[in-house]
Amino acid sequence: MTSILLLAIGIGIAVALLGSVAFQFQTPINDMILLPLEQKCQQIANEGYKIHSLYPNSNPDELPMDDMKRLLYLDEKWMKECVSVLPADSIINIANNVDRNFSHGE
Repeated sequence: MTSILLLAIGIGIAVALLGSVAFQFQTPINDMILLPLEQKCQQIANEGYKIHSLYPNSNPDELPMDDMKRLLYLDEKWMKECVSVLPADSIINIANNVDRNFSHGE
């Protein structure tokens, strides 16, 4: 009787684990699927981060004029087209993607 009970519990756990794995394969991963606006904002963030990484310890006033203008333009565009429109989760995901892309040298 005990062995049948243990076998039933084992089968139940195995079915639950397999169901969980199957459910995860059916659920899309948010990091891989970006909306067109999120893709545009990702590009803006990447470009701004590239400029910022060239001058990590500088204030905007200390940058070369062209880079300063480009960075200010990107900042305004980021605030107007991304931060004011997208939900906070999307903004955080974009920031994490930029950090992950640049920390891995992509």
